[in-house]
Amino acid sequence: MPLLGHLEELRKRILLSLVAVAVAAVAAYFFSRYLQDFLTWPVGKLVFLAPTEAFFTRLKIAVFAGLAVASPFVFYQFWRFVRPALMENEARHMSLAVLSSTVFFAAGLGFALFVVLPIGISFLLSFETPELAAMISVSRYVDFAGLMLLAFGLMFQLPVVVFFLTRLGIVEPSFLGKHRKLAVMVLLVAAAVLTPPDVFTQLLMAVPLLALYEFSLLVSRLAARQRRRSIERREPG
Repeated sequence: MPLLGHLEELRKRILLSLVAVAVAAVAAYFFSRYLQDFLTWPVGKLVFLAPTEAFFTRLKIAVFAGLAVASPFVFYQFWRFVRPALMENEARHMSLAVLSSTVFFAAGLGFALFVVLPIGISFLLSFETPELAAMISVSRYVDFAGLMLLAFGLMFQLPVVVFFLTRLGIVEPSFLGKHRKLAVMVLLVAAAVLTPPDVFTQLLMAVPLLALYEFSLLVSRLAARQRRRSIERREPG
């Protein structure tokens, strides 16, 4: 397929994904009150500082929820775009790739919501004093929480990406093991970019990322063995 053909295919996949997210977001808006209560449980009571802030916050929550609900379809579109780069026996496992991406994305969301946010909020609010009261805007909190959820959901895709890059021969386990120190530095920088500018929150992201990297190394070794077996089966004799 020529370059313009790839770009047209990419445009089609992105458009379908956006439509799916939009439809899911419209449906999620009718439950946005309950979703807001669910999302804000780690911090408790919040305030809004402008007449329209609460309304637009509900819209943000609906969009976040729409993305989460439509994530299987979005991952399907992504893997459909990647499919031509896969070998025939690998393309047959595309449904497994979609399922794995969805499961790891949900795991990242759950880890952020039930582990990182409560710990992070508890630490940040510990600086409150009788003279310094916390008054958190609902819009600011939803932006903070939404960024954390999305960042963890995407970073939890690391094992899936490494698996398929290894199966394609682009990444080797020896390369990942040899450059572990460089990977640690890159992951720390990524944690600093994707999280608010405080060291504690960055560490809350960096530690699971390092664990994911080690898990991805194991996954890469498994994928490399499967790739060697596939090549041996295709070779004559």
